Amino acid sequence: MPPYPHDTALILVDVQPDFMPGGSLACHEGDAILPGIDALLRARRYRHVVATQDWHPREHVSFASNHHGRLPFEEITLHGQPQTLWPTHCVAGTPGAALHPAVDWTPLDLVVRKGTDPAVDSYSAFRENHGPGGTRPPTGLTGWLRERGVAQVHVCGLARDVCVLWTAQDALALGFRACMLWELTRPVTAESDPRTREALAVQGITLG
Repeated sequence: MPPYPHDTALILVDVQPDFMPGGSLACHEGDAILPGIDALLRARRYRHVVATQDWHPREHVSFASNHHGRLPFEEITLHGQPQTLWPTHCVAGTPGAALHPAVDWTPLDLVVRKGTDPAVDSYSAFRENHGPGGTRPPTGLTGWLRERGVAQVHVCGLARDVCVLWTAQDALALGFRACMLWELTRPVTAESDPRTREALAVQGITLG
């Protein structure tokens, strides 16, 4: 297949072992995307390729283990916003936080590590979640893409209903055309798929 125009970038979200079956925060059939992502990168159809990587300190505020008496998947209020408490995952420097070794990452141009601030969670490739004062600090990816003339992003990876969705939504809000490569994503739970499809349709994010 021919390459995409130079104004199109691929964003691979959190393709890490901790989000695969057997990992500490396994997505539904998360490992099923690995062959397709590897093939897509080997085809070298994109001029610009970015990967994100959850990279948390052990004391991260999103971990249920850091809230006495709380369990994973309970919800609290953090910085005035709802916050899901997650199992401890993608701790910086651990094997579960690595980019998955089943993928040939040679074509990567940039890795955006997110969730490094112990006090703020981070789903999107573009902006962290709400922090103190209600702000969403940028990751720097927006400027990196704009400096390279990128106008459209294709997003895939994990999880479809959280970090991939937030990345596509932020891309659109920041002025990029956004497309989710649906078959190269998987959700935390399959029950969320109808809500995710509805959100994409309402906001004008295409499926590829």
